[in-house]
Amino acid sequence: MLEKEFENVVRQYKANLYMICYMYAKDKDEANDFFQETLIRLWQGFKQFRGESKINTWVSRICINTCISSLRKKKKHAKTIPLSIDMELLEETNENGKQLAQMYRLIDKLGVLDKALVLLWLENMSYAEIAEVMGLSISNVSVKLTRIKGKLKEMANSQNK
Repeated sequence: MLEKEFENVVRQYKANLYMICYMYAKDKDEANDFFQETLIRLWQGFKQFRGESKINTWVSRICINTCISSLRKKKKHAKTIPLSIDMELLEETNENGKQLAQMYRLIDKLGVLDKALVLLWLENMSYAEIAEVMGLSISNVSVKLTRIKGKLKEMANSQNK
């Protein structure tokens, strides 16, 4: 019974998990490694999940922690983590495509925690859900996201000069 429940959770959140892994990875192979490690950690902790938070919050937190700890093992003093988006997949022939590509390049320059906050925000999580995943207060999430958005805007403006 437990295996079926786990399979259902994985099936339901597979796309989100892979997106998180892909955003932290430098290539598809590394994203697959992160994804597999995340599945292992989810399975190991699945019996202990008590339902004190939403399942998507718990799953996202484990995935983010797995990606970050895997990167720390590889590169102990990394200041930024590459955001590997295949820019060819982003259609740069129109203005929206160019803006999207620029946004991902700018996000790539953020630190680990800022990148995690932006990722969760881009997944349309509420501030309360982000706070729960990141272990922050709602007001702290609000302040940090406001600062990050300002920082991204500043970076975009300096690139456009």
